[in-house]
Amino acid sequence: MKDTFILNILHRPEMVPEYAEKVTGQGKKEDIGRKELLTESLDIFKLQQEIAHQHGLKTTIQMTYSSLFNDEAISLAKEHHEKYGDEISLTLLGLPCKEFREKYKTKDFCIWMFSMEDKKAIVRDVFEKFHDIFGFYPQSTGSYYMDAELINFIKQEYPSVKCAVATCWEEGPKAYRTCNNSWYTFMDGGPWNPWIPSKANSHAPATNEEEDSGIVAIPHLSRDLLACFDGNGSNFGTHPQNVLRGMIYKDGKYPYLYNLIDQYRHLAKYNRGYAYNMMFVGPGWMNKAGRWEAPYELLVQSYRDCMAYYAELRDKGELVDMTMAEFADWYRANKTYTQPECALWKDILYGSEKQLFWYCDPYYRTCVDMNQGGAIVDLRPYAAKLEIPVGIGTGNVHDASYPFLVQSMYRAGYFTHYAGEGSIKSCKVSYKGEEADLCLCRTKAKFSEEGNDRILTLDPVDIEFSDLTFKVTTRFIFSEGSSEIKISRIITDMSNPDAKVHINEYITACYGTTEYPEDMNGIVLRCRGKEEEKEIVYAYKCREESVKDAAAVEAVVPQVKTKMTVYPVKGTFEGYFREGYAFSPMFTLGLNTELSNNEEMITCLKLEKVD
Repeated sequence: MKDTFILNILHRPEMVPEYAEKVTGQGKKEDIGRKELLTESLDIFKLQQEIAHQHGLKTTIQMTYSSLFNDEAISLAKEHHEKYGDEISLTLLGLPCKEFREKYKTKDFCIWMFSMEDKKAIVRDVFEKFHDIFGFYPQSTGSYYMDAELINFIKQEYPSVKCAVATCWEEGPKAYRTCNNSWYTFMDGGPWNPWIPSKANSHAPATNEEEDSGIVAIPHLSRDLLACFDGNGSNFGTHPQNVLRGMIYKDGKYPYLYNLIDQYRHLAKYNRGYAYNMMFVGPGWMNKAGRWEAPYELLVQSYRDCMAYYAELRDKGELVDMTMAEFADWYRANKTYTQPECALWKDILYGSEKQLFWYCDPYYRTCVDMNQGGAIVDLRPYAAKLEIPVGIGTGNVHDASYPFLVQSMYRAGYFTHYAGEGSIKSCKVSYKGEEADLCLCRTKAKFSEEGNDRILTLDPVDIEFSDLTFKVTTRFIFSEGSSEIKISRIITDMSNPDAKVHINEYITACYGTTEYPEDMNGIVLRCRGKEEEKEIVYAYKCREESVKDAAAVEAVVPQVKTKMTVYPVKGTFEGYFREGYAFSPMFTLGLNTELSNNEEMITCLKLEKVD
C-alpha cells in the first residue's frame, strides 16, 4: 500500500493575536481594540492565506470570537471557502476582544480554565454567533487544550463537530520554566498524533465505541518527539516560527524544519503507511516588528519556504492536504480504536544519534530510550481513563496533565544526586559482586510487526565484568488490543559458557504530573507466589518483601486508579517489592532470575483500571 502523508494547515484571523498588543502598543496604555493592531493582524492572516493558495494548498480557517465581529474577516472566510475549498471552522482560541471582556468581565482566555458554567455559556455564545453569520454550525473546533467535559458538551449541543485541536504535546513544567515561570497551565501526557478521545479524559484514547467522545482530536502542532521530551516543546515544531524561536537556523536557512517534516513522513513506516502533520499559525507569529530576534522578512520567507516544500511533496504524490473535517472522515474510515501510534524517533538536531520509541494506544502511552539501553522513561496509564476536571471551581484550575507512573525527566530517572532511586524501568545484570544497569548501555533499535504485535528489537549491548563478558539482546513486544508490554532478554556470547548471570528486571515508579512528590500513602504493594503472598500498605518505611517462584508482583495506586503488575512469561523468578522513604518517594517492583548462555527470559508489564 502506498504511504499516505496527510497535512492539515490551520489559519486563524486572530484579531487580537497573542502577545501582539504589547508589541504594537508599546509605550501606550493597553487597548486590545487598537485599530493598527486589528489592521495588522488581518493583513497577516490574508498573507498567510495567500501564500497557501499560491501553492494550491487548502486550509482550515478557524474563526475566532473576535473575528466574528469583523466584516472583512467574515467576507474573506466565505470567499476562500467558495473559491479554494477551505473549511470555515471555529476556534475557542482568540476569545479576548473588547466584546468578550465587556460581556464576561475577565481577562482569562484559556477555555479549559473557566468554570464549567462559563465554558457552556461561552461555547453557546460563540457557536450561535458563528451560526448567525454563516448559516451553519462548524464541523471542527479547537483550542490549546480541550478537557473531556468541554468536548462532551460541545458534541452534545453541536453534533456537527467531528474534529478538534485538543492538546499541546508536552506543554507542562518544561514549558512553564521556559516561559519565565508564567505559563500557568499544564497539559503533559497526551498523544502526539491524532486520536479519538475518550469521554472520560481527552488525553486518553477511546477503547471502543462506548468510550468514543464523538470527535477526532488532533494535536496543536506536530512537535519533535525527542527535543520536546528533553526540553521546551515551543522551540521544536513543524511551524517555521517555532524553529526561528528556537534559533535553529543560520544565514536565513533552516534545514531542521524540513528534516522535522520528513521525520513525520517517515512515521508511515511504523503505522502501516499512515503519517500526519499539522501546521497551526496565528497572525501574531508574523508580526511586522519581528519576533524571536528574527526580522519580519525572515518570518514571512520561512512561511513561504515551508508552504513551498509541502507543495513540492504534494506534486510528487507524497502528500495529501486536507481540511480538518476531511481528515476526521479519513481517520474514521482508516483507523481502528486499538490501532496504536508508533514512532521510532531519532535525534535530528544535536547529532547525538539518540533514539526514542513512542507507543500510544487506549491502554497506555510509553517511551523507550535506546540511549539508556531500552529503559522505559515515560509511562501513562490510559487504561484507568482518569476523570480529571480542570478549571475554576473544580479545585484544579491549572493542571490538565495526564498523570505518569514513570517519568524520568521529572523524577530523576536512573541517576539521583544523593540517595534513593529515580523513576524508570530497566534491567540490572550482575556476576560475582559486579553489577551493571542497562541504563548505562547505549544501543539502537529496529521496528517490525508480526500479526498484531509491534516489536522493538534492540542491538545487543556488551557487558564486561572482570572475568566475564557477554551480550544482552532486548526485545519489546507491544500487543495491540492489550494493556501489556512483554520484554525479552537473551544472554549470548558468554566468555565462560558455564557461567550464570543474575538478572534483576525492575520498575521504579511513583505517580504525579510535575517534579514535586505526591502523597504515596495508601499504595498497596504485593508479591504473589505459588505458595505464599506478601503485602504492605505504603507508609515510607523502607520495607522490602520477596517470594520464591513468583506468579506476579503488583502495585495498586488508588490515587490514579491503576494496578500495575509485572509477571513471568518465560522463566522462573523470585518476585520482590521495595517501599521507598520520604526522601525517595518511589516504589520498586522486580523479578530476579539467573540466565546461562543463549537462555531467554520474558516478563510482562500490565496496566489495569481499579476503582
